[in-house]
Amino acid sequence: MNLVAAERIKLLSTPAPKVLAAAAVIVPVVFAALVAGAAEDPATVTVGVSQAGFQLGIAPVLALAMASVTTEYRYETIRATFLAAPARGSVLAAKAAVAGLVSGAIGLLSAFGALGTAALMAPEADLALDTGADWRNVAGLAAYYAVAAVIAVAVGTMVRHTAAALTLLLGYAMFAEGLVSAVPGAGVEIHRWLPFNVGKQFLIGAPDPAMAPTGPPAPPPSTSVLGPWWALAYYAAVALALLGVAVVTTKRRDA
Repeated sequence: MNLVAAERIKLLSTPAPKVLAAAAVIVPVVFAALVAGAAEDPATVTVGVSQAGFQLGIAPVLALAMASVTTEYRYETIRATFLAAPARGSVLAAKAAVAGLVSGAIGLLSAFGALGTAALMAPEADLALDTGADWRNVAGLAAYYAVAAVIAVAVGTMVRHTAAALTLLLGYAMFAEGLVSAVPGAGVEIHRWLPFNVGKQFLIGAPDPAMAPTGPPAPPPSTSVLGPWWALAYYAAVALALLGVAVVTTKRRDA
């Protein structure tokens, strides 16, 4: 618990993480306001549409979580951290736990903020959380962001350099993963098992195309073949596996 408290203080005591956290909340809320406000037919503003901005909000979440590691390498304070706590695996676990909890809180604030904003901009829209899928779509963003934060901590630990790690992970999460499905041959099948695509299956599932709104843009469905909760388990398992690799490489490398 001392390690977790120390990592929380380090993460939240500087301005940059606070700015990134604010951006991660504000961007999806503003996106929801723009989309709901521009809708001509309130029936097209659904719960899924109100949450479409999560795809933009994940960028500052990844940057925040990654910075919890790469900033220490940049300023070489990681050496003092490892001297104070020689168990490097425990240090990384604490960083991942803090980043995950903070990112989960950001997910809840942004998701319910976006839902409330959409309701204000389109008061006649049906935005009630009537089903388990609706609740997953909104409250589930906490889990989606938390797992993404663990992946960011793992990648940041292995790469160490802030710009390189951020370019690698953002490029993968927001662009490269989606392009895999366009690769001839096995591209579509490989894409089904890529982590962010699978995580999105937990969050938004694979809705019936016949029920998709014709107005504002809802997030594109996942292509994963797993059920929602198995998808979350797989997504989390990938994150933990990457964190495990990060722990092994950190133990074998100099700080």
